[in-house]
Amino acid sequence: MFIEPPVEYIQPVFRPPSEGRSLILQVTNGCSWNKCTFCEMYTAPQKKFAPKAEDKVIEEIKRCGQQLGQVRRVFLGDGDAMALSIRRLKTILEAINQYLPSVTRISAYCLPRNLKNKSIEELQELRKLGLSLIYIGAESGDDTVLEKINKGETFESTKNAILKAKAANIKSSVMIINGMGGKEYSKQHAIASADLVNATQPDYVATLVLFFSQGKEKVEEGFGGNFTPLNTAELCEEMRVFIEHTELEKSIFRSDHVSNHLVLKGVLGKDKQDMLDDIDEAIE
Repeated sequence: MFIEPPVEYIQPVFRPPSEGRSLILQVTNGCSWNKCTFCEMYTAPQKKFAPKAEDKVIEEIKRCGQQLGQVRRVFLGDGDAMALSIRRLKTILEAINQYLPSVTRISAYCLPRNLKNKSIEELQELRKLGLSLIYIGAESGDDTVLEKINKGETFESTKNAILKAKAANIKSSVMIINGMGGKEYSKQHAIASADLVNATQPDYVATLVLFFSQGKEKVEEGFGGNFTPLNTAELCEEMRVFIEHTELEKSIFRSDHVSNHLVLKGVLGKDKQDMLDDIDEAIE
């Protein structure tokens, strides 16, 4: 007897490392911005951004409830679920509550621009319906670097989005890319990125290392040809500058993506000196 799979995916599908055990519910396809020079996630022809039909999403949630038993965590994919309207997000969250009553955490990727036209009160409604965590790819806190990678965001726009989520009691996980400014902008990238997390005190801070599985031409073009990738020692040195300039109270820090050369885990600032010591040891 054929049983229809609970969720139909348009491949490839991406999720944060911490969502490895989550049900990935694909409510959109691709990324609504998809212009960052460094990003290779949603460049395939089939990943053109579009919301998945609402009735199809609800039907998939129903099937998940019927076929999967108890589900604890749900991740709303693809790269830009928070681009959906408040009304549609509420409909999806209400369906999860109805058909997957054992869910304790719902999360999603979020571009800062996704929250610009959503009020704190509207976000609080989503929080009450179970949306408790958003992953924000800040990449850098430096406006020059952000412009050169065509991020479409600034220090201020990213800061405002994180603080708006915090005001709505939605946790945030902020990603910074180690090496994103190249050798030419390494120090200012590291310091401005530390300034960004200092100003917002996110619940989680994570880093990954810039890598080029499909070539670095687009990144080099954005920097006007003035881009020199960092070697392993320089990446560690940049990470040291970043950690050294953080003034965080209780943000959980992770540098354990597959791209990272040096794995760091802890709480900033409680474990700040231990991390700096680990970095110094690695550099030596």
